[in-house]
Amino acid sequence: MVIAANLLADQLHGKLIEAIIFGDLPAEARMVEDAIAEQYGISRSPVREALRRIEADGLLTREGTKGLYVAPMSRRDLDQVYVCRLPLEGIAAAEAATQRSPADIVRLSEIYDHMLAAQRSRAARDYLLSNVAFTDAVHLASGNATLGRLLGGLNMQSQRYRFTAYQMFPHLIEFSVDGSRRIIDAVTEQSAETARSVTEELIKRSWLTIRECFA
Repeated sequence: MVIAANLLADQLHGKLIEAIIFGDLPAEARMVEDAIAEQYGISRSPVREALRRIEADGLLTREGTKGLYVAPMSRRDLDQVYVCRLPLEGIAAAEAATQRSPADIVRLSEIYDHMLAAQRSRAARDYLLSNVAFTDAVHLASGNATLGRLLGGLNMQSQRYRFTAYQMFPHLIEFSVDGSRRIIDAVTEQSAETARSVTEELIKRSWLTIRECFA
């Protein structure tokens, strides 16, 4: 029973995270355990566990006795996420260039092909999913598990901002595609400094563009 409850919590966690990132659960929406349990046909226990995890991920906020709400989106929150994400992603890319294996290059190239396909079809949702997979692959190639854990929560918080920006500023996807190609080249050539600088340039440009959505 414990295993089944944990599996349900895992599945619900993924579904709710996706709903928050893609705006199906908008910022400041109230999260009611009973309603969620009824919607998904499960007990309150896995709902409570899933919500606890999402709160720890930084995508839910607790307002005293009022309960849990989807975290608001604001320029201040965006800046707090990206001021941390910018240098850490640069470190991850540099370490990926140093530590990568041939299999890592193959994985990055395959994901990049999916990014190109999503760009060509102008599918912002598909592009974000592919871009997140690309970033995760860079983290994996770095071989630094601690860095991966630190970036995991930050990237989860950044995704709904990135999705909003991809919808409002399609040119950002083109910039992302170009930057990702340059990152693959730098990692392939084991040029740590180039991988770091390209990654930081890409994230800073994205950050400044996303800020325009929350003037």
